[in-house]
This record gives sequence, C-alpha cells and structure tokens, in this order.
Amino acid sequence: MVDILPIRNIGHVELWVGNAKQAAYYYRKAFGFSQVAYAGPETGLRDRASYVLRQHKITLVLTTPLSSEHPINAHLKKHGDGVRDISFSCDDADACFALAIERGAEVAEDPHDVTDAHGTMRRAAIKTYGDTIHSFISSKGYEGPFLPGYEEALIEEQGVGLLKIDHIVGNVEEGKMQRWCDFYTSVLGFEQFLSFDDKDISTEFTALRSKVMTSPNKVVKFPINEPAAGRKKSQIQEYIEFYEGAGAQHIALLTEDEVKTVAALRARGVEFLDVPDSYYQAVWDRVGVIEENREEIRRERVLVDRDDKGYLLQLFTKPVEDRPTLFFEIIQRRGSQSFGKGNFRALFESIEREQERRGNL
Repeated sequence: MVDILPIRNIGHVELWVGNAKQAAYYYRKAFGFSQVAYAGPETGLRDRASYVLRQHKITLVLTTPLSSEHPINAHLKKHGDGVRDISFSCDDADACFALAIERGAEVAEDPHDVTDAHGTMRRAAIKTYGDTIHSFISSKGYEGPFLPGYEEALIEEQGVGLLKIDHIVGNVEEGKMQRWCDFYTSVLGFEQFLSFDDKDISTEFTALRSKVMTSPNKVVKFPINEPAAGRKKSQIQEYIEFYEGAGAQHIALLTEDEVKTVAALRARGVEFLDVPDSYYQAVWDRVGVIEENREEIRRERVLVDRDDKGYLLQLFTKPVEDRPTLFFEIIQRRGSQSFGKGNFRALFESIEREQERRGNL
C-alpha cells in the first residue's frame, strides 16, 4: 500500500469547448448552473476565455481558445468538446505533485504560483488517460471568486437540486483498463472499490468491463471502463472512436430528489435515455419497498436498484455534444454506494437503441 496522496475532493472540472459563451448559456439554462466568474480579454487573459459555473458544490469551467494558433484547438479538432481537467483540492499542491511524479506520473504543469489582488494559489498538474489531466490546487487562503485571474461575473439561475459530483467515469481502450487502475493505485493511492466484468455488463449485442477506483477517504470515485468483445460495437468503443481516444465519458451528479430534478431538467430541454415500460413490470420485485412514488418514477423513466446497504435512483442524459461522447448521470442515493448493477442491461439496451439510430451499433 502506497502512502496516501493528501487530496481532499474534486475541486472543479474544466471542459475545453468550441464556444464557451454558448456552452455556458446551455449549462445555465438547461442544468441550472449559476455563472460565478469569468476570465478573458476583459480581465487581462488574451488567448482564451473561461466561464465558471456552479451549483452547490459542483464547479464547471468552460474554456475556449481565442485564436487559431492556440494549442486548445488541437484538442478540439481531435476530441470535440470534452473534459480536459479533473482537478483536486489539496492542502499542498507541491507535495501531491512531487509524490505523483516520484511514483511515475507524467508532468502536465510544473508547480507554480497564480496570483492576483485577492491572493495566491498554488497549482500543478499530471497527465492521466488520453489527454485528460489532474490538477492539484492549494488555496493559501485565496479570497477571490475562483482562481487568480478570474473576476466575479455573477448570473444567477434557479438550480435544479444538483448537489455535488458523485463520480466521473473514464473510458479507455480495450486492454488498458487494468493499466489505468494500477496508475490510480500506485500513483494516487486509490483503492479498488468495485469490479464488473463482461458477464455483469452485457446485452445480446455488446459488453464492457469496469473497475471503480476510489480515494482512501471515499470522496473521489472514478470508474474506469474498457470495451469487451461482443456481437456488435459497444458504447465504449463508439465513444473511443468518436472522441478519438480515451477520455471522460460521463459525470454523475448527486441530487436529493431524483424525480424532481429529472422533471426540472426535462422541462429545460435536457434529453434523457428512454426506458421502456417493460422495465417497470419487473423492477419492483427486484428492488422492493422504496420511499418514492412508483408512478412518478415510471413517468420520469428513472432507473432503480438496490444493494445490501440501500437503494439508488439514476438516469442518464443523451450525449450533450453532437459527437456521441460526454453525457451526464443524475443519481440519488438512499444508502446504496453501488453503481446500479441491476440496471446495467436495461441501461445498455437503451444506449444500443441510440447507437442504432446513429448507425453505430
């Protein structure tokens, strides 16, 4: 067992996008995020623009380049809009970075101070799967609205009950899952929380394998998926082909009221995967008694699963990009700390129907 890297939680998730102004509007109006800060030419940042969105403890940063020469364009050309940075809040960015590099991580950003009138923050970053990075950020008592260089740019929106990031799923190439699980174990001190093989996650046509890695404090959870052989192309392989490599497949957002949150998101235009009526003819025998209204769950097409600690409710959006890559999961936990194993078949059959519509199954 390696020494624990002293990270606390996921600080923010940065997406590199083709038009951050429009993407920020989408996440505000569709997902109920409020805009809290901005950096760009008006704040002295000449080469890119970034919008910071927040809902309770979830912080998204949307960044776009301002010239054809900016290196972000290579990422956008290859991947389209997608997750670039899953950052960690920590007490000592230098210590986290030094330990990670000593254990074999590759440098993405050397440790450096970032300063403005509100104070100083310390930042460093390492590479992980694909072109994704993990930043280590320590605040040093910084009092600004976000990171140094950002100015307050408040646009308040009515939230939809999203509370925090529950987990973030990474898709990697076939045969690479164990390599990246070993990376999180040996470099970051994570532990394997759960494992699913292609017998657990399969349909008539497709299959995948997954292992869930978690930080020692159990706050940060990263399932890592790889495609498995099947009669047709799996959703993981479709993602990898359209993203042109490994990357973050979906971000799971926690709510205290699944039905209410999903209904609010639908009303704002968020599209979810469809769940057939046949699912609800069998689910209650498997799940048993729950607190929520069964008819409301069926109406909103929410998935339900139970383990030995309780149950959960979940539903997945359709991809939020034109490429079938990044999507979001809305999840409510009633004791369960699992990931909806009982729903895998229904979920992936729903995804397969969407793949077939796109001509990619």
